[in-house]
Amino acid sequence: MKVSDLARATDVTGETVRHYTREGLLHPQRDPDNGYQLYDADDLNRLRFIQRARTLGFSLREVREILEHADHGDSPCPMVRDLLAERLPEIQARIRELQALATRMEHALSSWRDMPDGTPDGHSLCRLIESLPMEGDDDFSRQSP
Repeated sequence: MKVSDLARATDVTGETVRHYTREGLLHPQRDPDNGYQLYDADDLNRLRFIQRARTLGFSLREVREILEHADHGDSPCPMVRDLLAERLPEIQARIRELQALATRMEHALSSWRDMPDGTPDGHSLCRLIESLPMEGDDDFSRQSP
């Protein structure tokens, strides 16, 4: 199948297929008559695997390592478990940071509801933002969860 066929079968763009090919994740054959890259069922399965791995947050570098292990007959499963076990606490920390940011944003919008818009005057740029307490201020710590 051609790039467009593989893209359509996996609901990605042709550029995504080409990118994964350039990255060495897919291994098409060249049609000797026209030079087109031709993909087979193995490439279709690899691309579907890449999509699943990406939904778990694996980078292309990590996906490449996983595929290389598998291509050499080694089980990548222990590495996959270790990577996710390492990444999960990082993601959970990031979620807490984003929840704290969302709370600060909600407090800001609430406190700005009745504040007038101001025009920059050389002393002030945007009174809305300038009205917020600085990190470390007592008011700031009350806004963070």
